[in-house]
Amino acid sequence: MATGPGTDRDLIDRFLEMMAAEAGAARNTIAAYRTDLSLASQALCGRLATADAAAIGRLADGWQDFAKSTVARKGAALRRFFAFLAEEGLRGDDPGAALPRPGTSRPLPRTLSSGDIDAMFAAIDARIARVPPDRNDLRLSALFELLYGSGLRATELVSLPRAAIASDRPYLILKGKGGRERMVPLSDRARAAVARWRAHVPADSAWLFPSGQKHLGRMRLYQIVRALAGEAGIAPDRISPHVLRHAFATHLLEGGADLRALQAMLGHADIATTEIYTHVDASRLVRLVNERHPLIDAGRTRP
Repeated sequence: MATGPGTDRDLIDRFLEMMAAEAGAARNTIAAYRTDLSLASQALCGRLATADAAAIGRLADGWQDFAKSTVARKGAALRRFFAFLAEEGLRGDDPGAALPRPGTSRPLPRTLSSGDIDAMFAAIDARIARVPPDRNDLRLSALFELLYGSGLRATELVSLPRAAIASDRPYLILKGKGGRERMVPLSDRARAAVARWRAHVPADSAWLFPSGQKHLGRMRLYQIVRALAGEAGIAPDRISPHVLRHAFATHLLEGGADLRALQAMLGHADIATTEIYTHVDASRLVRLVNERHPLIDAGRTRP
């Protein structure tokens, strides 16, 4: 099993930073996950990050007296932590399957309406209409087009090489979780936005979105996206880079996209992960029926 450098404490800190910056996790969630992961690390003598499935199974055996909701939260914290380690290349396996999954309903992902997306694009268009457009506004346009237009994960987006996107190639090859490669479609709008931005990126830069000696950080991307939401009149706590990925998936499904095609575009190993969006779409349809169906009329009575 391959593991990278760093103590449990260091890796937990990195994981929680990702949860805050990329997934937009609430402060209470971050605090609860920190407690759960720290307690698990103590129980495993500081070897949580390198624990195998057998050790994780024994750890979970000690949760038998806890409420189902507590077991679900602890299991979720550890599963997401191990998935993060695998995604970052810090271990070559994921022992999360050894964790219990009590019968709790899976929450639907947060998403945005088409109107919300239109409002944010309008805010970007107003910025880049200035003559000359500001460099940071061109970067914002490229970032947003790729986040919403291609459904990239925040980590994938900020770490794109400068030459990753070609103006004559309508797709991008990415290596995602577990080292799996996938093809991501690129719209003409996204490629045009990237071309405008790349003209301002030094030719010797290794990154498409450089920042200092490295690439743009996930936390900075999170701040940029939230600032744009506020400018567009959307409550910032409703949005994060990951919410834009959810919006990409939900809106494609609403438009008739095939679930298997969506799975490939998102890079999900298991179709069950992608199927959560069918529930989002179904909830929208139920709401539409309840709000828009001709029979829904307060003044109408049954015969």
